[in-house]
Amino acid sequence: MKIGKKRVSLFELGLMISFIVFSILVLYPFWQTLVLSFSDPNQISGLGMNLWPEKWIPDAYQFVFGYGSIMQAYINTIIRTVVGTFLIVSFTMLAAYPLSKRDLPYRNTITIFFLIAMFFSGGIIPDYLLIKNLGLLNTRWALILPSAVNVFYIIIMRNYFMTIDKGIEESAVMDGANYFTVLTKIILPLSKPVIATIGLWAAVFHWNEWFHALVYIQDESKTVLQMIVRDMLTAMDLSQSADGGAIGGAGANENLMQSNVRAATVMISIGPIILIYPFIQKYFIKGIMIGSLKG
Repeated sequence: MKIGKKRVSLFELGLMISFIVFSILVLYPFWQTLVLSFSDPNQISGLGMNLWPEKWIPDAYQFVFGYGSIMQAYINTIIRTVVGTFLIVSFTMLAAYPLSKRDLPYRNTITIFFLIAMFFSGGIIPDYLLIKNLGLLNTRWALILPSAVNVFYIIIMRNYFMTIDKGIEESAVMDGANYFTVLTKIILPLSKPVIATIGLWAAVFHWNEWFHALVYIQDESKTVLQMIVRDMLTAMDLSQSADGGAIGGAGANENLMQSNVRAATVMISIGPIILIYPFIQKYFIKGIMIGSLKG
């Protein structure tokens, strides 16, 4: 069989069809959630496999964005994600670079110390007392600093640095460059895949993480999006009416359904990550594969 000017075997054709079907199966739940969030509540029970709503109604988003201090929480989450990701990537690089040197004194001892800290922790109560004694309780730093160093990320980046040709670094040192210059001018530009990988992991963690906000934050103006969404959905469950989940007073539509709101919260919650991922996906697989192989 020919496709354009290229002859395709039956196996390749079957493989392409399989990938197309798999892609549809993966994308359909996402699209269905988007359609549900904009659908007329009166048409929800009849959506079925429909791929397009009869009318695009933004009432669910109006309800979500008008709930409590959700906009402030959204801003807090964005700030936390940006600052937290920057700190994780920075500290990871500063720790991984010296550990990638085989001639570093006590290199194995330091690595074992990091690994012990990765597998064993004091628990929630010691963590809370530490945050309290440091004066970080009820501050945004309580959401950022406890996770600023991640040993798993350090090991992944260290292994990636070890795959870089040492001759490049030695040439720069012979030309008078110090180690910090080598790191910032040579190593980091060659490490875009692993930096993008660690950055994506860190961003997803900070965007989705809510437990620290539950434990350390009492001021609602400093909480994060996931906590507000959690409170909103809990309040909806408690106030669920006997007719199947209608929500009164939701703007233009007085019979907004819980399924509309739940779908809208899903889209709002995952939106930024979905927008960022395509730009770094090309680095992601290369970074994780190379960083996980060399020891």
